[in-house]
Amino acid sequence: MKDKAIFNQVQKKIQELKVEFLDLKILDLKGKLHSLILPSKMLDTKLIEGGVGFDASSYGFAKPEKSDMVMIPDLETMIIDPFRERKTAVFLANIHMADNMRTRFAEDPRFVALKAEEALIKSKFGTSALFGPEFEFFIFKEVGFGVSSEGSYYFLKKDSEEKRNFYHAGSPDDEFIDFKNEAVCLLQNLGINIKYHHHEVAVNQHEIETKFHTLLKTADQAVIIKYVLFNLAKKHNLFVTFMPKPFFGKAGNGWHVHQYIKNKDKNAFLKKGNYANLSEIGLHYMSGLLFHSGSLCAFSNPSTNSYKRLIRGFEAPVSAIFATSNRNAAIRIPAYVNESETRIEYRPGDAASNPYLFLSAMLLSGIDGIFKNISPEKFNFGPFDTAISEAKGFKNKIKELPENLAEALDCLEKDNEYLKYNKVFDSDLIQQWIKIKKQEIAEVSQVPNPKEFELYFNF
Repeated sequence: MKDKAIFNQVQKKIQELKVEFLDLKILDLKGKLHSLILPSKMLDTKLIEGGVGFDASSYGFAKPEKSDMVMIPDLETMIIDPFRERKTAVFLANIHMADNMRTRFAEDPRFVALKAEEALIKSKFGTSALFGPEFEFFIFKEVGFGVSSEGSYYFLKKDSEEKRNFYHAGSPDDEFIDFKNEAVCLLQNLGINIKYHHHEVAVNQHEIETKFHTLLKTADQAVIIKYVLFNLAKKHNLFVTFMPKPFFGKAGNGWHVHQYIKNKDKNAFLKKGNYANLSEIGLHYMSGLLFHSGSLCAFSNPSTNSYKRLIRGFEAPVSAIFATSNRNAAIRIPAYVNESETRIEYRPGDAASNPYLFLSAMLLSGIDGIFKNISPEKFNFGPFDTAISEAKGFKNKIKELPENLAEALDCLEKDNEYLKYNKVFDSDLIQQWIKIKKQEIAEVSQVPNPKEFELYFNF
């Protein structure tokens, strides 16, 4: 066994804590969490070396005729589930082929993330990439929705009819402070370091921000954070959603990702005296994200609902530009950070994404920008520290983000070579992603919606 010491430590901990069940969790291709529950006595060398068989086609990964694969728990991801009545140890699992060697499955999102981290080291631009996401979400007391042949509907009960900015609202306006405090305590007990939480701009909208971590760990934490919030909401008879745009005419949910590259102990993005103290590597990395922003949106904003958020007027990014304060920019360089924490914030993304694929694609686009010395001046990426409407001479030359998911998928079909560096993404994964997302578009487009009735019912 490769990691016998870790196996022995985990097995000892299982016994000491009197764990009764093992929960192996895998995120499917779209980003939905699945579980396989085993009695704790199943934790043996056979499980760690051979894994448990499952149907990968039901996870969106493979064709039914080639769907037999195995999952093997990553022992280093063990946590104790705070919501189960019987003590349960949770492990995030890796997907392997069913061959004798138990080869890693190339399209496993966790493997994609691992290969992306290795790609950075191979590039020699840095030794690690660090990410600090902001999780925006809504909390509701009452929710209803449904689609049938007789009709479709949705209903969201707002806590206030006041038409104002709720940013950093306190008690009693923020009714869910205790809920968020409980969530943060649970997350910290699970080893996730939280920076803060607060009320966001829209009514019922909230945010939790984490501290910086490496790519794979950040994506792993995203899975656990959503799992905790969904289960805690159910415990309190509440509803939590990360849906990008649940409310018409109000701010939507983003998954803004702060990031920078470290080269051993040094921040590779830092160059004192430059614009926003950003180094040449930082500028080229940022320009890579903006240059590939169209295809990147296929992973960062992978739902039809995502593009109802990416419109002007709601602090949502719509332009492939950067700035220090302009929140319509796809990339913001925070002005309030210490020099040692110089970083960029990629703002278009949302938590409807698969975090492993989104973060990996983002890192690869940045690496490509450094490789190709992509210049922000050449492509008119900025900086635009004033409103776009004031930059009249440049407005027609500014690259805009895709207006819908179909457009983003078209961009991905035309621009995907940068994703294949170090074989992080392969053609099969990219084509499967495009296929399932086009199916989603078709499914949504075929359902009549209430606005159509308002416009056309009495014609």
